Amino acid sequence: MPTKDHAHICRPDIVGSLHRSGTWLLLRGLTREAGHWGRFPQLLQAALPGARILAIDLPGNGTLHRHPSPTSIPEMVTACRGELAAHGVSGPVHVVAMSLGAMVAVAWAAAHPEELCGCVLINSSLRGISPMRQRLRPTSWPQLLSVPLRRTARGREAVVLRLTSRRAPPGALDEWAELARQRPVSTHNALRQLLAAARFQAPASRPSVPMLVLCSGRDALVSPECSLALARRWDLPVHLHPDAGHDLPLDDGAWVAARIKDWAAWLDSAPPQPPRAG
Repeated sequence: MPTKDHAHICRPDIVGSLHRSGTWLLLRGLTREAGHWGRFPQLLQAALPGARILAIDLPGNGTLHRHPSPTSIPEMVTACRGELAAHGVSGPVHVVAMSLGAMVAVAWAAAHPEELCGCVLINSSLRGISPMRQRLRPTSWPQLLSVPLRRTARGREAVVLRLTSRRAPPGALDEWAELARQRPVSTHNALRQLLAAARFQAPASRPSVPMLVLCSGRDALVSPECSLALARRWDLPVHLHPDAGHDLPLDDGAWVAARIKDWAAWLDSAPPQPPRAG
C-alpha cells in the first residue's frame, strides 16, 4: 500500500469516507471517448456508492470530436480543468485514467496537486521511465498502421478491439462501431494525440497526490513492465491482472472497481498527514 506520506493530501482535516465519496473523474486514452468505458461507470458506482462518477472527453474525442486535439499533455490538463468547471465541479477530485489519459492525470497531479485527491493509472507509460519498445510494442505497429486503411468504422474498430482486448464482452464491437459512426475521430486528431503522448516526459519526482497503478499481463499494446517500472520508481501500490488486455476496464471492470474500492478504503483508514514541506 502507499507509503504514509501519500495519505489524505487533499483534505487532511477530514476523515471517514473521503476517498470513497466525492467526484471520481474517468479519462480514456488515445482516440477513445467516454462511451468506451462501457459498463465500468456502473461497476465503480456500485463499489463506491457515495461517489459521483463523471466521465469526460479529451478534445478531439467523443462529444468533442470536432475540436482540435492539443499537441501537448499540459494543454489536455487545461482542457480537463475547463470541462470540470463546465460541469460545476469544485474541490478536489479523484481521477481514474487509462493510457494517454493516465499521462494527463500525472501531469495534472504534478502541476496542480491541490486539485486532486488521488489518481488511478491504468496501463500507462511515461518517457523517461520506460523505453519506446515497451511503451508501444513493435508487434502492434502493423495492426495500428492498418487502422486508417480500413474502409468502414466497424473494420477500424475491429482492429482496435483485437489489439486492446483479450476478453471483450459480447456486443463490444457493435457498440464501438456505433460510437465511431456517431462521433468519428479524425486522423489529424489521432496524430496530434500521438504527438502529445510521445512528447510527454515523466516528472522529475513523484507528485504528492496518492496514486494506484493497475496493469494487464496480456497487454498487446503497452508492456505491463511500463506500469511496474513506474510503481517501482515512485514507490506506488500496483496490481497486475494476469490475463486482461490493454483495455482492462473492458476486460474485467469488476476487478478494477474492486481494486479501487480497496485502495480508497485503505486511504480512508490511514492517519491524516501534515502538509509536506516545500
